[in-house]
Amino acid sequence: QVQLVESGGGLVQAGDSLRLSCAASGRTFSRRAMGWFRQAPGKEREFVAGRGLSGGTYYADSAKGRFTISRDNAKNTMYLQMNSLKPEDTAVYFCAAASLAKMTLVHDDPHEYAYWGQGTQVTVSS
Repeated sequence: QVQLVESGGGLVQAGDSLRLSCAASGRTFSRRAMGWFRQAPGKEREFVAGRGLSGGTYYADSAKGRFTISRDNAKNTMYLQMNSLKPEDTAVYFCAAASLAKMTLVHDDPHEYAYWGQGTQVTVSS
């Protein structure tokens, strides 16, 4: 069992930056692929960024060039650095963890992830 807790959300203006954190419980964090998703009101949950066990990173087109996913296995924490934020980035952001040692997964498919956090709200004003 893995518990995930997101933090770092808030209200910012367009063009500002935020860094989201996702703290994971347990001892298996380093052996799990991780991802960030978001959900805006009235919309489906969508992929933002993912990081595989081999170190590969994957981004939605909307995030490329602005967002950076990273992880610190010593701290059991994953991050999402978000720069040049836009009003359309407004959403609840969720972190997700895949099943243990899953090397191959479709990073942008939420069904590939076994554990989810409760989310943190990001609001970007224009």
